[in-house]
Amino acid sequence: MRLAMTALLSFAAGAIPALQHPPPGDGAVSIDREKLSLEGVRAESARHQDRDAVRLIEVNDKRASGIAIVEGVSFRDGVIEVDVAGRRGPYALAEDRGFIGIAFRVSPKGERFEYIYVRPENGRAADQVRRNHSVQYASQPDFPWQRMRKEFPERYESYVDLEPTVWTRMRVEVEGTRARLFVHGAKEPTLLVDDLKLGDAEGGVALWIGAGTEGFFSNLRVQPSGG
Repeated sequence: MRLAMTALLSFAAGAIPALQHPPPGDGAVSIDREKLSLEGVRAESARHQDRDAVRLIEVNDKRASGIAIVEGVSFRDGVIEVDVAGRRGPYALAEDRGFIGIAFRVSPKGERFEYIYVRPENGRAADQVRRNHSVQYASQPDFPWQRMRKEFPERYESYVDLEPTVWTRMRVEVEGTRARLFVHGAKEPTLLVDDLKLGDAEGGVALWIGAGTEGFFSNLRVQPSGG
């Protein structure tokens, strides 16, 4: 049986500051900067809205999405919680929305994963269609958001109130091929996914940003279910 555990990034001199949470209990796993595996992003210490955070940004101006894999964490079912704050980055185009979220069941090299993210620029847009695209589920590599929207309109997107640069609490509950996203501590889910595209898989957990994004992350907590 897997023990429930809490994954936190350690806060050491010269390292990325901790993704802090109330003091962890038994089973906590402390992960230092050297165990944060970066794919397509740069990571650094940051101070955002009066708290220590991890800042992710694209490696260069190629405008590709990227992830920071929290090494040593194995996740199949359970709960992932994180605070995110996203905004348009230095390489953003007009259509970019500050895409930011969490990836789970990540393969070792980051080529396959499920992910749920928010588009902060859409939360209070004057256009209702844009508001309806505030939250997104997608799956790498075969089900990017473009395919999801084209083939399954409205099924994997939803609305929630968001603002760029403002801390937003995300809670993702995963069981089998189902995932539920809760935002801002709400009791009811913002997004329901009943057919995760990678199936009932297992893998890592990662911080995720999309093209043209500057993202901040804090308060990461990973609690796998026993099994």
